[in-house]
Amino acid sequence: MMDTHPGLQEHISALADGELAAHELELAFAALDTDAGRQAWQAYRLIGEALRTGQDGVALSAGFEARLARRLAGEAAPAPAAVLATVAPAVEQLDIGIVPQR
Repeated sequence: MMDTHPGLQEHISALADGELAAHELELAFAALDTDAGRQAWQAYRLIGEALRTGQDGVALSAGFEARLARRLAGEAAPAPAAVLATVAPAVEQLDIGIVPQR
């Protein structure tokens, strides 16, 4: 089970996706120096590979769906204002005539 700090998990996930900012590499590499960090890396690497290759029919361990549902249910949904603050700058950069209301 991955019990690394959620922020570190995000860094590891971004690293696995090739999306980690250069100034965050040191923190991600430090997280990978722990057992939990290595487990997170392995999980994100496998997830990324499955998504990129479109593989289906991958054998999942017994109870995977139930464990995933429990973990997702335990995560707090972001507040709408927080989501808007995150996506508004990107939408504005697209210059497609959509102006997010804040």
